[in-house]
Amino acid sequence: MESFTDVPRIKESSDIGQQQGRVVTDEEWLQKWKMRQIGFHKEQGHPILRKYLDVLLNGRSGLRIFFPLCGKAVEMKWLADMGHYVVGVELSECALKEFFTEHDLSYSEETIPGISGAKVFKSTSGNISLYCCSIYDLSSTIAGRFDGIWDRGSLVAINPCDREHYANLMLSLMERSCCYLLVTVAYDSNKHKGPPFYVPDSEIKSLFGKLSPLRL
Repeated sequence: MESFTDVPRIKESSDIGQQQGRVVTDEEWLQKWKMRQIGFHKEQGHPILRKYLDVLLNGRSGLRIFFPLCGKAVEMKWLADMGHYVVGVELSECALKEFFTEHDLSYSEETIPGISGAKVFKSTSGNISLYCCSIYDLSSTIAGRFDGIWDRGSLVAINPCDREHYANLMLSLMERSCCYLLVTVAYDSNKHKGPPFYVPDSEIKSLFGKLSPLRL
């Protein structure tokens, strides 16, 4: 398994206490979508994914690629159009429905056995499945394992107290040949309470040190 991160570098701060205790509730996240406070959503494909697409794919075709906290990321359609199978997870149902509507994709809606209130939206073409539930309710038993993970805005969005749980989940979803492409943010964490949260390189190494090679 391979991990790769790409962010501008700053001197790491030893004081991230202001963020460490920050907890974003599910309701707060859903409210952002309701109030259209979604500046994190990009209408164009992310330049880092384009830059490192060859690293993610590694010459392989027909991959299963996972988008944690996917929102309505346009890159999902882009990779699906390349012939890959895309799976995402997102708490906001409106975000997932907007994805299909904005890309003029027909889809079906199903409940997920074993997860109360959860749904999965599947494109009629069969190569996009988006789960509407807490990411922590997902497992390899439900969603399978993945050849690639595009983590742009997920690790930096989850609560700092949940990072170890999150990392263990990501590791459990990876095939042995999986490439985990991670985008983080770098800034003075004393000036912004997050999210997005600042995740120091040292913590990334601690969380994902099992991956080999781990390139930062």
